[in-house]
Amino acid sequence: MFSKLLGKKHSSDGLVQFIRYVFVGGAAFVVDFGALYLLAHVIGLHYLTAACLSYLLGMMVNYMISVRWVFDFRRVSQWEREFAIFFLIGIAGLILNGLAISLLVEMLHTPYLAAKLVAAAAILMFNFGARKVLLFSADRARA
Repeated sequence: MFSKLLGKKHSSDGLVQFIRYVFVGGAAFVVDFGALYLLAHVIGLHYLTAACLSYLLGMMVNYMISVRWVFDFRRVSQWEREFAIFFLIGIAGLILNGLAISLLVEMLHTPYLAAKLVAAAAILMFNFGARKVLLFSADRARA
């Protein structure tokens, strides 16, 4: 199992894909979180503007690694179209991310970086599920 997780080839095993997606999500989150800190704390952008921009950077990292390492089946043969759908799912995640951060910060007075951690966990599940079902599931392609 460990060799499947770290292997260079795609896997059709849903559990392996999810675990790999968590690793990919972790890498994307590091980019996202680091950019959020730099944009909000160092540059001084409003935390929600910074969160949107940093999320988009993380999403690009996520796509590039996901299609090369996580998912074995690609329903859409044109990468441009595939990325557009991947991006739209990401935008839905971005909206949910912004709402979660805003609610946590404005209503519960949670520090924005802590709010980002909570939102990221929820959005990880949403993004994996939506992308797996809509883009990377052979079962859905047969239906």
